[in-house]
Amino acid sequence: MASFINSDEDDQILIQQNLFARMLTLNRPRQLNALSFKMLSRLSQLFQAYEDDANVKLVILKGKGRAFCAGGDVAVVARHLFKGNWRFGTQQGKRVYTLGYLIATNTTPQVSVLNGIVMGGGAGVSTHGRFRVATENSVFALPETALGLFPDLGASYFLSRLPGFFGDGLTGARLDGPEMLACGLATHFVPSAKLASLEEDLVSRVASTNISSSDLADNISAIINEYSMQPAIKEKSACHKMDVIDECFSKRSVEEILSALEKELATIGLNGREWLSSSIESLKKASPISLKITLRSIREGRMQGVGECLVREYRMVCHVVRGEISKDFREGCRAILLDKDKNPKWEPSKLELITDEMVDHYFSKLDGDEELEELKLPERSNLYGTAIAKL
Repeated sequence: MASFINSDEDDQILIQQNLFARMLTLNRPRQLNALSFKMLSRLSQLFQAYEDDANVKLVILKGKGRAFCAGGDVAVVARHLFKGNWRFGTQQGKRVYTLGYLIATNTTPQVSVLNGIVMGGGAGVSTHGRFRVATENSVFALPETALGLFPDLGASYFLSRLPGFFGDGLTGARLDGPEMLACGLATHFVPSAKLASLEEDLVSRVASTNISSSDLADNISAIINEYSMQPAIKEKSACHKMDVIDECFSKRSVEEILSALEKELATIGLNGREWLSSSIESLKKASPISLKITLRSIREGRMQGVGECLVREYRMVCHVVRGEISKDFREGCRAILLDKDKNPKWEPSKLELITDEMVDHYFSKLDGDEELEELKLPERSNLYGTAIAKL
């Protein structure tokens, strides 16, 4: 294997590098590699530096322990929120959305090794990259609506581009590695026992390859293909129910989606009832306002570029943490992270109590607010072609 040297004093991100490749390991295993403020800043610096360095041909991103990354450090945001410092959440959002944009538009090929839990922001820092390698240990979920939040970090961009209405992301259902590959969240499936050999091969062969940058991604893909396999999808997987998903989740409102799922449950046989019952239960337990803004966010994402999605999602998260319409995020943090009674008292408590004007507020611009300003993303070249090619 090509020689690597450790080169970072910050042990929250371990860096191994040689002349042509960089391997970044998220190193907060006890926190499931949740992204701290410090990690977000460092990752942004690194990805920018690697793109500016013509020698860097490959970035491998992975996590230490049983998680790739369980998302942003919501517990820290919650602690600040309970002290009245909602601005910390907006500052965290600004950093994480900027990082997502850098990754989505970065021209240096990124291979994310998803050998474990992938949730929330962990989905953002990997799915916007060029290659996503799932394994038999992969567990993907976006459970934000159960916390009074919404899938963000560009989730409205990548979820809206999954097959049909599979990515409408309302139930927070968990997907395994084969399902991630089937729906496009992963580009490859590699057994975990082969990962070390894959990483070694990528580093050594990319370093010895003398090809143009335009052919580099194809070369990397070909190397990963040598270790990949086509895994079987479990019989009860939602991937086998695309007709039901498209029929139900294509409805215009959350109420209509829920009604369609309940009608389907009343008519279906034993096969498929478990998935339908679980989906209905998840929707009924989630924050009603979170479901409403999530559905609209993903629907708008279908017609927007990745930068537009991130700017809009930043507006949404600012309104969420301020709690002007609903304090469901605060209540979700209390029920899940603080008291851990798992019994949040949502307000508004029912979908029918939420007006269009209330939902509109979460999408309103931050102009005129002295305490907040719109997210300003860094200028990038070749935005359209670079970002679209990855998804």
